[in-house]
Amino acid sequence: MRWFLALMMLALPAQAQDRAGVFDYYVLSLSWSPSWCAGTGDAQGSPQCDRSLGFVLHGLWPQYEAGWPDYCDTSQGDPSRRQTGQMSDIMGTGGAAWHQWQKHGRCSGLSATEYFDLSREAYESVERPDILRQVRETLRLDPSVIEAAFLESNDELEPDGVTVTCRDNRIQEVRICLTRDLEPRRCGRDVIRDCSYTASLPPMR
Repeated sequence: MRWFLALMMLALPAQAQDRAGVFDYYVLSLSWSPSWCAGTGDAQGSPQCDRSLGFVLHGLWPQYEAGWPDYCDTSQGDPSRRQTGQMSDIMGTGGAAWHQWQKHGRCSGLSATEYFDLSREAYESVERPDILRQVRETLRLDPSVIEAAFLESNDELEPDGVTVTCRDNRIQEVRICLTRDLEPRRCGRDVIRDCSYTASLPPMR
């Protein structure tokens, strides 16, 4: 039986082995920094939480139409500490940038420089609603309000291309689906599901 299972593993399609550069589209994940700090960052003493940040770049994730690759083998070299540190203005910390390269960037098939440049381009291509930066106290709201704010601020986005996630009863992230050329597109079925309950939105500090 063991030899049969071994043969079956060898017969798996190449996509299942998460090869660098083999994917269908990107998910641009924007994290509401105050929610992350309230749930995780403060306890870790993250320097990200000492700054007045709104939506930061969690990551630019290669995605299959169903599922996603991660921790791919790549011939591309890892970024330097200077390179990851330069992403802290939009990612919170250089450590966050390093983690995103390890888990997702390696699967892009790009060099670290190309991946971070593309990530910054994707981040800057989306208008983060200014009204959310004006929140001064914790709000309880339906996640659809956040989605509507992004749609109003970005005419090119469609409802099926934007999803809002929650964690620990807080608004966590806005995820936007993009083609490999960073054009808006419909999300796959495993990404498109929105948070389905009223959640809190902590204010910026």
